[in-house]
Amino acid sequence: MLIALVLLPFCMGVVMLLWGRAALCRLGLPAVAVAHTALACATACRVAQGETISALNDMLAPDALGALFLLLASLLFLAVSVYAVSYLREEERIGEHTNILDHGHFTNAPERRFTACLCFFLASMSLVTITPHMGVQWVGIEATTLSSAPLIYFHRHKNSLEATWKYLIICSVGIALALLGNILLSVAFYRSDGVTETMGMDQVGWFVRHAAQGEPTWLKAAFVFLLAGYGAKMGLAPLHNWLPDAHSQAPSLVSALLSGALLNCAMLGMLRGHQIMLAAGLGGLSGSMLMFFGLFSLATAAIFIVGQGHYKRMLAYSSVEHMGILALGIGTGGLAVFGAMLHAVCHSLIKCMLFLLSGNILARYHTYSSYDVRGMRWTMPFTGALWTAGFLAVAGSPPFGVFVSELLIFKGMLAADAVGWAIAYLVLLAVIFVGLSVAVLRMVQGNRPIDMPKTPREPLLSVLPPLVLGMVVLLLGLWIPDSLKHFLFCAAALIGG
Repeated sequence: MLIALVLLPFCMGVVMLLWGRAALCRLGLPAVAVAHTALACATACRVAQGETISALNDMLAPDALGALFLLLASLLFLAVSVYAVSYLREEERIGEHTNILDHGHFTNAPERRFTACLCFFLASMSLVTITPHMGVQWVGIEATTLSSAPLIYFHRHKNSLEATWKYLIICSVGIALALLGNILLSVAFYRSDGVTETMGMDQVGWFVRHAAQGEPTWLKAAFVFLLAGYGAKMGLAPLHNWLPDAHSQAPSLVSALLSGALLNCAMLGMLRGHQIMLAAGLGGLSGSMLMFFGLFSLATAAIFIVGQGHYKRMLAYSSVEHMGILALGIGTGGLAVFGAMLHAVCHSLIKCMLFLLSGNILARYHTYSSYDVRGMRWTMPFTGALWTAGFLAVAGSPPFGVFVSELLIFKGMLAADAVGWAIAYLVLLAVIFVGLSVAVLRMVQGNRPIDMPKTPREPLLSVLPPLVLGMVVLLLGLWIPDSLKHFLFCAAALIGG
């Protein structure tokens, strides 16, 4: 089952790349997504029940933390694959495009290459989440970069190419730093007498069991490099620069996966380092660093969201904000870690919803400017209603799940006597709420533009996935199933919750 989670999308990607026709690609994506989701749900259920499942000599052996992010990635890919059927059909109908920023003409990459890279992307994310091996995880995170870069360049335009190169360079530098962190982890456990137990070394469990034997100085240095390396891929400030450019140029469904699933995979790499630091009794240092960069990311997002006129860039900076919230909650420890795990679930779902909706808005208005989009309640009422609900959810308004998770993180900070951090946290959330509300309400309210033709009926497949995602986040704000609550507790317990 674990091997199939990686091989199934990879093999389908190869088939699409070599022999993929439009019909095969569009039907193959949902088929792979359904099968992968079934496998991911089965894996998560067995892990939540306390079973130990492994394959390839424990090279694949997910714990609760990895299984949680595996399930999120699989569910988001399912939503995106359904949305892609309508999206790809519309892209084929349009043919040659005109860039809305400089009116330059461009064409899309071949559809078979696009759908194949989506499958490779899912395979690499699956590998990241189900392996406990630090080296294999590093390989998987690098594979996510290589497989997702062509997705950003789907619209073959000079702006897309620039964004792709920026994404590759920044993330590759981060991955190189993370590799150095992995090397320093091994150095921390090196013994000159040559009797170091090496069986199972490079496994997270091995490092946790032998954490007391590690040299503290080298462990601290290793975590610094892991935080800097994976933090760049995760979108923590100040190494978040690739996010706004990549999201502004990538197709909406790719942005949904990048923000909702890829950032979680990068965060998982950083959390493995924090897990080892906690076992070594150095959790105070790693937690403090996470809290600092988490709050710094919140402040950076607040600065760039206020007055932001590009609605996809606004969503990208919102991702920086929420990665900061996750780092802040995990660094605080205790109850805040459980809140962070719930927040990871809610943020992934709602950000995927908003990016899919942004694709609907772009298709209707042909502009990225939130100043030029107005009257959505008249021109596309269903998308307009979901866009408003998504804004309320991502901004942390009740009764959505993000409100509950942010409240739990706030309570965790108060319980940890981090009152100053809690006050700064609330102030920055308030500033971001105002910045988001000004842009979103301006887009939804107002009269229908005079030159806008009569409102066409919105395709079902373009609004159904965002609707389902939004309903799930609303449900999590009203009621968290006991099974999910137990699953989140198990994941939080691994990182100090």
